[in-house]
Amino acid sequence: MLQNVWKNKQTILGILLAVVLLAVIRAFENELFYDPFLEFFRGTFQNTVLPTYETGRLVVSLSLRYWLNTGISLFIIYIVFREKSLLQLSGILYVFFYIVLLMVFIIMLRSSEKPDYMTLFYIRRFLIQPLFLLLFLPAFYYQKKKS
Repeated sequence: MLQNVWKNKQTILGILLAVVLLAVIRAFENELFYDPFLEFFRGTFQNTVLPTYETGRLVVSLSLRYWLNTGISLFIIYIVFREKSLLQLSGILYVFFYIVLLMVFIIMLRSSEKPDYMTLFYIRRFLIQPLFLLLFLPAFYYQKKKS
């Protein structure tokens, strides 16, 4: 019984620590990452011109933020389910979505003078926020309950 309580405390503390790390990344996004679109998407952006940006620097910054969030998200998934197979599946999905989203984001930026800003906004949002964690946790939980 005592072992069960200690294991649950460790799980809860691990999840809390990971959530705090995700919050720190979000709180210090202006200082930690190059992203000229932060301010652009905070305002009324529908009828304005995209800000100037350095493609290489932007890709590196988005990638760094994506992989930091991914690492923390994988940590949370492992703590919650304690299954290497789910961790591997999640890792594969994160790599796949990274490649697809980053390619679409870059193509949209480079292919048009005025891309669809809302699509650009949401693709960027998936790259910079741990939204896949919010999708994977309930999906894996449902799958585990069902089997």
